[in-house]
Amino acid sequence: MTWQQRTVKLAPRSRGFHLITHELEQELIEMGKPHIGLLNLFIQHTSASLSINENADPDVPADLEMAFRTIAPENLPYRHTCEGPDDMPAHVKTAMLGCSLTIPVQSGKLCLGTWQGVYLCEHRSHGGSRKVVLTLHGEMGKVVDS
Repeated sequence: MTWQQRTVKLAPRSRGFHLITHELEQELIEMGKPHIGLLNLFIQHTSASLSINENADPDVPADLEMAFRTIAPENLPYRHTCEGPDDMPAHVKTAMLGCSLTIPVQSGKLCLGTWQGVYLCEHRSHGGSRKVVLTLHGEMGKVVDS
């Protein structure tokens, strides 16, 4: 069993839910396509988060963004406002969704379900680039297609 770690810098994205599964799969290939293992993803930010959700219907990310704007609106009487009206709601959303995911890996691929994808959840209007640390613990070796 080996450990590998790398940090991926994601391009800036607008507020909303953005599929990043393909970008992560490309990194996994560069990490050597483990036969079996676990991939931990950790986003190094407090106003963006990671989530696994449906990847097929484009209405899903739009509906998720609408729901989270309703749950944590900008017009509440927040005390932490020095970084703008979207900052504290972003922290609330990150607290709800979380900053890390662990995904099983088999035959060099993420073990996601048919309709699952990994999302970068950008909670700021102008969040900038985001860094995700990928930590892979796995058995390298011959990859057998399943």
